[in-house]
Amino acid sequence: MLTAETTALLEATRALGPHIRAQIAQMEADRRLPPELAQAMAEIGIFRVMIPKSLGGLEMDLIPALHLFETVAQIDGSAGWCAMIGATGGTTSAFLTDEVAREIYGNNPNVITAGAIAPNGKAQPIAGGYRVTGRWPFNSGCQHSQWLMGTSVIFENGEPRKLPNGYPETRMMIFPASDAEILDTWSVSGLRGSGSHDIAVQDVFVPEERAVAYGSGTRYQSGPLYTFPIFGLLAVSVASVATGMARGAIDTFIELAKTKHLTGSRRLINQRSVVQLQVAQAEALLRAGRAFMFETVQEVWDTVVAGEKTTQHDKALIRLSACHATTASAQAIDLMYQAAGTGAIWDSSPIQRHFRDVHMITQHAVVASPISEVAGKVLLGLKPEFPML
Repeated sequence: MLTAETTALLEATRALGPHIRAQIAQMEADRRLPPELAQAMAEIGIFRVMIPKSLGGLEMDLIPALHLFETVAQIDGSAGWCAMIGATGGTTSAFLTDEVAREIYGNNPNVITAGAIAPNGKAQPIAGGYRVTGRWPFNSGCQHSQWLMGTSVIFENGEPRKLPNGYPETRMMIFPASDAEILDTWSVSGLRGSGSHDIAVQDVFVPEERAVAYGSGTRYQSGPLYTFPIFGLLAVSVASVATGMARGAIDTFIELAKTKHLTGSRRLINQRSVVQLQVAQAEALLRAGRAFMFETVQEVWDTVVAGEKTTQHDKALIRLSACHATTASAQAIDLMYQAAGTGAIWDSSPIQRHFRDVHMITQHAVVASPISEVAGKVLLGLKPEFPML
């Protein structure tokens, strides 16, 4: 539902477009979001969209939040990615007591968080909390965040502590950014401006109340944003960055085709039948993939709002729709890259940036092709051996 507050944020985000475009070259060179851009995004409220209203956040409905991520990603993939990562980090507040959530999210209206779900840390239980050591890759936005997070396996007597289902017990450890070392590892082809470096901690104390069972622990917030399947929420948020970039690539190409001539000809490339077909195919791919995802999100959102329990089938469709929307977006961008010819190869071309960026997103674990296999098992009535559906 588009409230006045949501509409105002979307308008403010669009108005930030020229500022984002002016920073793209710096983002690519520095391999991070410029601090002043991160601050501008924070000040208009982008990073508060999934923080509860009780903590001063916006607690936006999911579909408008996805529209917001698309809006930024349409301008630039790295900026859109950082917007999405910083915003979805607010969902962690649902697994924190009110006192701890206020310490992290309530005391600073412009707070930004970053972290990694992969359990690459080791946590040793001690009185009052844990001693944590670990190194986590892919921490997008870590350089402009005040709090960092890293999932860790709980170790006792030198062995991982097991849950009743046989999986190792893990906790999302939350610590001030000042407790971590940021390792300069982000030298990549796409999403260069996202600053997704490794972070590391060595024997850092994390109190029990900041060690959360993300996704499976007690939820202290009852709103639909926090009872929606959490890994499905993360997946469609990631996919929305891809759909936003696909929209940007198509629109950029259509404008390019109005002025770019065929080699050695006075004809514009928009007069070529193959180009017309490529544009039509790209538009159909994006709209179809996006429609499947948004339709599925709306159906499950309605289920959650009604207070009903979501099923494995619901969760499988959410994850499948996110995977499909991401793949379709990549295919659409590929078509625009091909259609643009040499017009897409320059650093100044948004199309080549979208091309590089979207193929980074297709590799992300929450939307990568193996997830479709998991969804297929559920649709076939089989039990998937996958704990984060």
